[in-house]
Amino acid sequence: MPITNITIVTVCYNSMAVLPQMLDSLPKGVPVVLVDNASTDAAALDVLAAQHGARVQTNDANKGFGVACNQGAALAETEFLLFLNPDAELHEGALQALLDTATKYPNASAFNPRILDKRGNQAFRRRSKIKPKDRLEGPLPQADAEMAILSGSAIFVRRAVFEAIHGFDPAIFLYHEDDDLALRLRENGPLMYCHAAIVTHLEGHGSVRSPKSAAFKAYYMARSRVYAYAKHGHRHALWTTLMVAITRLIYPENLLSARKRAKNIGFFKGALSAFNDGGRNGT
Repeated sequence: MPITNITIVTVCYNSMAVLPQMLDSLPKGVPVVLVDNASTDAAALDVLAAQHGARVQTNDANKGFGVACNQGAALAETEFLLFLNPDAELHEGALQALLDTATKYPNASAFNPRILDKRGNQAFRRRSKIKPKDRLEGPLPQADAEMAILSGSAIFVRRAVFEAIHGFDPAIFLYHEDDDLALRLRENGPLMYCHAAIVTHLEGHGSVRSPKSAAFKAYYMARSRVYAYAKHGHRHALWTTLMVAITRLIYPENLLSARKRAKNIGFFKGALSAFNDGGRNGT
């Protein structure tokens, strides 16, 4: 099966610092869809996309990660989708290894490659924060293995299954959308780890790092936590999140770091807004 049977979908939000390296790591001829969530560097993104033959879907407002992923997937015509963060890079042969593993496990719904951090250490998710008791035990796998949850930085999925579950939940603007997706995918087939496919992920560098950005992300982290936890059966999701938010306001780090202070205040504001609207959604 050719690797051109995969469409790579990447959500961009002021991601030009890392996106060129990601695109350079992709094999030629593989379909690529870049969904731009109203970046300030949209013109540079268009030029870069043209250089790599990538298609750009431009939003006039930030629609959130999950909605943007759904937009990109809707433009795909291939059998498989790879949702890849802009701060990730494929190693040689990664796409072929994912296809080979998908052929080997035809009943599996979705896959994670072997994800390395910038130091080369393996980052392997053993459990979801939403379902913490559902945990994969034992040493890091050194071969293909079934997973309890997926890491959102590189999700390889059969498009038919993705469409059957209606993709990412559009009510989740940012954070926990990968856990929610993975748990719903798992109902349609196992989640698998592909050891031979390697991706490096520079975690936290997909967008500009600043106090303003930290506050923005933390706000939606709190809202998404309330919504996703409640959706998956957690009792008192709203109150526990609010208590965590209040506790973060008194962290000593708030006095030392403007970014961490903005993050913790943003988390509190997100939890408070979720409380005010009853936690009905994560947007």
